[in-house]
Amino acid sequence: MTNDVKEIFSSTPVGSMSPPGQAGQAGPGGPGGAGGPTAARTAGPAGDAPPAPAALAAKVRTLAPSMTRSMQRVAEAVAGDPAGCAALTVTGLAELTGTSEATVVRTARLLGYPGYRDLRLALAGLAAQQQSGRAPSVTADIAVDDPIADVVAKLAYDEQQTLADTAANLDTVQLGAAVAALAGARRIDVYGVGASGLVAQDLVQKLLRIGLLAHAHSDPHLAVTNAVQLRSGDVAIAITHSGSTGDVIEPLRVAFDHGATTVAITGRPDGPVSQYADHILTTSTARESELRPAAMSSRTSQLLVVDCLFTGVCQRTYESAAPALAASYEALAHRHAPRSR
Repeated sequence: MTNDVKEIFSSTPVGSMSPPGQAGQAGPGGPGGAGGPTAARTAGPAGDAPPAPAALAAKVRTLAPSMTRSMQRVAEAVAGDPAGCAALTVTGLAELTGTSEATVVRTARLLGYPGYRDLRLALAGLAAQQQSGRAPSVTADIAVDDPIADVVAKLAYDEQQTLADTAANLDTVQLGAAVAALAGARRIDVYGVGASGLVAQDLVQKLLRIGLLAHAHSDPHLAVTNAVQLRSGDVAIAITHSGSTGDVIEPLRVAFDHGATTVAITGRPDGPVSQYADHILTTSTARESELRPAAMSSRTSQLLVVDCLFTGVCQRTYESAAPALAASYEALAHRHAPRSR
């Protein structure tokens, strides 16, 4: 083992590395990914367990955009050939990918493993799962001349993969903390624009039906002016697939500065939005194609997180949520009943 790899093992705490170009910024597995931008607001869980083997490919897809090109080569290699890479030493994988041993170790840590040995164990487990008879992957690329039946099959597969990836990467500790904050919130503001704005409206209409005071803001001016009114005991949620949407980040920053509990639902946990988020809920980063823009896949994963949040809040507030839901159903029942002629 070279000196630079030994230095990484001895001097860098697990989960403390920031993605390249993000020094001092919260990243996946770091302070932001574990629960917020600063220790003063909230501390992340210590001793997080490495991802399960089945979550490895999902982790690669989610974090690849934040990696350097050399780290991407390592990540793509282990996700593409887990059995082959599991048989390689750290030196062998570095040679295979044209990188260095230090890069291999950094990649393993960014993916959530304490070291390369732990990544190899996960690769061996993933290879065993794949050899147990799992169906081969289906491409989600849609061509202009594809029959509509193929379009349906490909979209269905891609939606399933997006949901599976989001579930595999979702930090349930952070999810639980966000649920607790929402359940006890005096007021909830949700920020989103474009497709994420539709998801924000979906979350708000759900929360309103169980009696919580919630507002969805897609106008950036109104979002900021409302964020100024938030205080401790309030919750602000930013929904941004890219993690860098200024119209969403600005009101979240204002809410953060005024003491509200802040939550980010994003596909880029290393993005600028993480600087102002106490809790980060990571969604899948699906590959964009010509006929399937990123907004489609991001909306699918965001809606899963929204449903998890809402269901968790209903569980925590069941005594008040259940009657409220029943009352809302009853109030609308006559609108769904067939009309007599």
